[in-house]
Amino acid sequence: MRDRICLVTGATSGIGFETALGLARRGARVGLVGRDAARTRDAVGTIQAAVPGAQVDAFVADLSAQAEIRRLAGEVRALYPRLDVLVNNAGAIFDSHRLTEDGIERTWALDHLAYVCLTLELLDLLKASAPSRIVNVASAAHTRGRIAFDDIGHARGFSAMTVYSQAKLGNVLFTKALARRLDGTGVTVNALHPGVIASGFAGGTGGWFGFGWRLIRPFMASPADGAATSIHVASAPELAGVTGLYFARSRPVATSRRAADPDLQERIWHLSLDQLGLPSTAASSGAAGTGPV
Repeated sequence: MRDRICLVTGATSGIGFETALGLARRGARVGLVGRDAARTRDAVGTIQAAVPGAQVDAFVADLSAQAEIRRLAGEVRALYPRLDVLVNNAGAIFDSHRLTEDGIERTWALDHLAYVCLTLELLDLLKASAPSRIVNVASAAHTRGRIAFDDIGHARGFSAMTVYSQAKLGNVLFTKALARRLDGTGVTVNALHPGVIASGFAGGTGGWFGFGWRLIRPFMASPADGAATSIHVASAPELAGVTGLYFARSRPVATSRRAADPDLQERIWHLSLDQLGLPSTAASSGAAGTGPV
């Protein structure tokens, strides 16, 4: 990965931090995206201490807000002359219904739409840097997901796991729809399941879900184990040109039947871009915020 530039979201802790650390150890320059400035700077310092000479950059943004994502993308484009790998990793699970500043339920906004928005904002840079890779951290929870097109925010009945599973299904559907659109560009896009990991992603939940998560957390795999598949999909030479797949334990595996449905992939593509205020041709016509549409 020497002379490669990678951007990892949700990189201040857990799987995202371990992914950034692993890529830095392989020689890449790595940009860490975090929501909190102090924690992001601390993560940069920790990686630089662990990997002497590593080039590590800090970016701060709340990825549940579309304006913040577009500002972040502008900063990335201004700093980096190229982008070889984008790892969409940031996510969380919430135990209550709440809308973002854009009027979108926050699980869907952070865990799914942020992937779409940041990817499209940086797509011109990724294309110009081809061969390049987009890595979407999804979850096996997508197999339980259903897309509630008539109530995507689940305002009529909120369940933490239901909305999380819907967002992770959205990740896989988006991955496959985007892979078709990027055919022939040299940019690949794949999704993955990192495993059930003892990270802090459910730290903001309470009630029975939060209690149950804390109860089983000691029996989960470590964040370093969870990052192994992300690092593999981002860097393995044998995956050059491989696109539109879903990985677990660093191997391609089958998705759910819903995730493999081309019609559903197209529906989620159009819904996502509509929620972002973008035309359905965004992937073929330049960066969402800067190029011609």
